Order: sequence, then C-alpha cells, then structure tokens
Amino acid sequence: MAATESPATVLPNAEVNRQGVSAVRITYLDSDAESSWDRYVLNHPAGTFFHQLGWKRVMERTYGYKPYYLCARRNNELTGIAPAFLISNWVTGRSLMSLPFAVYGGVCASDTESERALIARLEQLASELQVGHLELRNRSATVPEYHENSRYSTFTMPLSPDPEAIYKGLPKDIRYMIRKGEKAGLKARSGFDQLPTFYRLMTINLQRLGTPAFPRVLFENLIREYPNQVDLTVVYAGDKAVAGGMSFFFRDWTQPYYIGSLDEAKALAANNFLWWQLIKQGAEKGCSVFDFGRSKNDSGNFDFKKKWNPRIEPLKYQVRLFGRTSLPNNSQTNPRFERVSNVWKRMPLSLTRTIGPRVVRWFP
Repeated sequence: MAATESPATVLPNAEVNRQGVSAVRITYLDSDAESSWDRYVLNHPAGTFFHQLGWKRVMERTYGYKPYYLCARRNNELTGIAPAFLISNWVTGRSLMSLPFAVYGGVCASDTESERALIARLEQLASELQVGHLELRNRSATVPEYHENSRYSTFTMPLSPDPEAIYKGLPKDIRYMIRKGEKAGLKARSGFDQLPTFYRLMTINLQRLGTPAFPRVLFENLIREYPNQVDLTVVYAGDKAVAGGMSFFFRDWTQPYYIGSLDEAKALAANNFLWWQLIKQGAEKGCSVFDFGRSKNDSGNFDFKKKWNPRIEPLKYQVRLFGRTSLPNNSQTNPRFERVSNVWKRMPLSLTRTIGPRVVRWFP
C-alpha cells in the first residue's frame, strides 16, 4: 500500500526499542510528516536535494512512478525517512529504488534503531511487491550485507567566495580552455525563458551519447517545484546557443545536473567555459561545494571531470537481490543495451525526441 493510498497507516513489523517505551514506529508519509519532512532533510547530514518532497512530485508527474515514502517516529518525533519508488516495466523488470534518476538517495535516520527499522520495512515492502531487487543510492555503504553497485564515482570541489582564487587553483590546462572560450567571445546567460533552447541542446547531446531523450515536461516540473533551487544557464557564440546546463542548489551545495551541447562546442571550449560559469555562479551564491555529478568509471565524462582535479569519491550504491541472482546493469556497459545505443546514435533527431521520453522512464 503506497503513501497516497493510506497515509496514516502504521506499518507492521516496525523495529521497537525493547529497553523502554520509546519504540520506533514506521508509517507512510502523512500530512503531519509532510510539514516536517523537508526540514528534517535540510538538517540531516546525509540529506540531499533529491530527498526533498519536490523530487517525489516530479517523479510522479513526469514518469508516473508509484511512491513509497516511509517515516520513522519516536514519541511522535520524526527520527528518519526512507523515500522509494516502485519501478516496473518489461525491459528491466520490477525494482524498488531510492531514488530513481537521482545520483544520491537512500535512508536518512537520526539513530541506528530508526535506520534499521526503515531498512527492514523497505525489505518487507520489496518482498510484498515481488521486485527483483531493492536499490539504495547512498553515497557510502551502510548495510554491510548488501551487494555494492560500484560502477559510478562522484566528483566534488571546494568553493570559496573569491572566484579569482578558485580560478588560480584550477589546473593549467583547464585555465587555458577557459581562456580559449573567452577569446572565442562566448557569453553565458541565465533564465528559465531559455528552456526551449536548452532542451534542444539536451536532446542533441543525448542522441550523440546514444541515450534516450528526457521528456521536456521533466524540466518544466523541476522549475515548477524548485523555482529557487534550480538555475538554467546557456552559453552563446554570437546569437547561437552552443552549450547549456541546469543546476541544482541545496544548502551549501550546487551541482550542474543536466548538460547539453552541440558538436562544435568542443572546438570553442564551450563546455569548459560553461562549467567555469557554473562554478563562479555557485561561489557567488555562497556555496562551498561544487558537485560535478556522477559518471561511469572509465568513461569519457569521468576523464573530463577528472581534469579539473576534483575529489573523486567512488559511489557505493547498495543492492539487495530478491527475485534475481545477479546485480542489475542497465547501463551501456551491458552488451544488451550497447547495441541499442549504437543504433540510437544513427536515428533521426526528431525521432529520438519522439520515442526517447517514452523509453527513458525504463532506465532510472
């Protein structure tokens, strides 16, 4: 039963404190928890942009996924959260995921008892829903007995209020590419009015990578849900848009989450120029962490981000298998999808824009 079906239900088999009266209760998200959920995420060290309730609404409206948002309470006080979605399709099967299309997810809890109770309920839910696996996209391993999906790494760099100091700390080759973009006369502009332009750049970029296009409504929903936590910046060579990025902001953290560019952007150093504009933007907004986002290990994107000399952190997503015997691999490293990806690169762009939004929801 999902949160939207019976929000006040106390779930069975919740972990209890056998030492006294302060038992942990696990419930689905209800109106009381909604008022404190985002505040809890904001104050929790492991809380991320994606743990906020806005992500729940964006995933529901964009892809129709079914949410299962769990709360841990002790003495009516929120002591933990576990957001998850049921993903079900004929290509990748059934899974319970925290969180789809997010680089970070998993459980946030104030104590071990609450964390264990939430994980136990997620496992019970996964069994009830007859999924093949449960995936928790924690940044680090918290459940030793789970398998690790270690295909990805994330990249971060500290920011200071002084962009000039940040620039001087960048590798020499990166500074050269930024200057090259400046000498080419590139200019950057921010504003949600550029969404049609940005979406065109995104679909071109995704086709080049052999990846299905996201639906435009995804970006419209993100802007609607996070008007003060999302930025859209596009780089122009004269009047022509050549690169663009949508960034997220949370606490002192910023991350360019969606990036698109034309083939000619490379010769103009437009991608380096764009990333530098977004780094400066984060510094000017008072952020202390710039997150380059995750990339598959040994990929071209991995190599590009590594050149900025960031801190590289292997991600240790955690997976428990239920109805399957091997870890899921829905990336292009899977030969099954690699062949399809190569065909996708040769398809007409207009066709990928039509088919992509219907297909991409299968690969969260």
